[in-house]
Amino acid sequence: MGLEEDIEKIAEQERALRLPRLDTHLAWALGSLIRAMADERGLSVVIDVRRFGQPLFYTALDGTTPDNPEWVRRKSNVVARYHRSSYGAGLSWKLKGQTMEDRGHSVADFAAHGGSFPLHVEAAGVVGSVTVSGLPQRADHELVIEALCALLGRDYAALKLGSETN
Repeated sequence: MGLEEDIEKIAEQERALRLPRLDTHLAWALGSLIRAMADERGLSVVIDVRRFGQPLFYTALDGTTPDNPEWVRRKSNVVARYHRSSYGAGLSWKLKGQTMEDRGHSVADFAAHGGSFPLHVEAAGVVGSVTVSGLPQRADHELVIEALCALLGRDYAALKLGSETN
């Protein structure tokens, strides 16, 4: 897939993967689902589900480092600021030849890398994020998408990104 195709597919994911609500039970279900997937696959990741300003689920699996929570914070800040996935934002800016600094943001606080996805509640808008850190950015993003598809009963094969070619 090229850059434009990835950006279009991520926009489709953002439109399709919307929640009926975001409460502590749903956050726990989503975080636990991602953790079970990661455990089953032997992945070393940090998982964070939050309403903006309020952590609802957090776990760090074996093999993660103190850097991973910082990546979670920085990627989640992109979602909180722009209400779109950190990967989609990063790819869009890359296509335009822009960086976080060009947009007026410090790399100490923002990371436009894959792994944080907006939690959009129908009739409320984007109210939080789900973030994974520990894998290459495309894999972080896709783990989140796969889990959201499973949670919402959506067809992951129809929504996943294609093979990376860029």
